[in-house]
Amino acid sequence: MNLNLRNAILHNVSGNSQDELKDTIVDAIQTGEEKMLPGLGVLFEVIWQNSSETEKKEMLETLENGLQ
Repeated sequence: MNLNLRNAILHNVSGNSQDELKDTIVDAIQTGEEKMLPGLGVLFEVIWQNSSETEKKEMLETLENGLQ
């Protein structure tokens, strides 16, 4: 991923409230547009980098269960 795209995405959501972030995520998922995938990826990267090992394990379990 181009670092300029990552920075642009982070800039666009920096300072957003939890409700605004939720709306962004829900909208991206509901529209199903391919162009939204990089943004979701960047948001997931932030979540991953700021999660404990226990939280990461829970996310991986959730992901694994969702893919079965």
